[in-house]
Amino acid sequence: MRQYRDLGDPLDGADVVLIGLFSAKDKQYEATLDEFAALVEGRGGRVVARYVQRRGASDRWKQRPGGSRRMSQPFSRRTLLTHGKLREIAQACREANIDAAVFVNVLTQRQRSVLSEILGCLILSGEDA
Repeated sequence: MRQYRDLGDPLDGADVVLIGLFSAKDKQYEATLDEFAALVEGRGGRVVARYVQRRGASDRWKQRPGGSRRMSQPFSRRTLLTHGKLREIAQACREANIDAAVFVNVLTQRQRSVLSEILGCLILSGEDA
């Protein structure tokens, strides 16, 4: 990990990735990511990448009832994201030596610890930013 200018703020001087799980119905997800990027940069962090997981984008092709009700729910209760998206983000975090990942979504303590172990960096939630 890098040495931070302000030891009280873990984002100060940190390379950060933004991550969000959004419903396919949410057309304003880019604006939400822009708001979080401004918050991170206001705290001294540098946003180096953004990752978006869309929920329900392909449910219209499947003939199973109740698909639209699940669009705002996480793919995985442990990690919030799909395994493939999480693997992609973890590889990018290792290659870019990322210090922190900020999730737009609210995370439980269990999700934070699992994600921290998988991504190898500090995990912050939408409520922390």
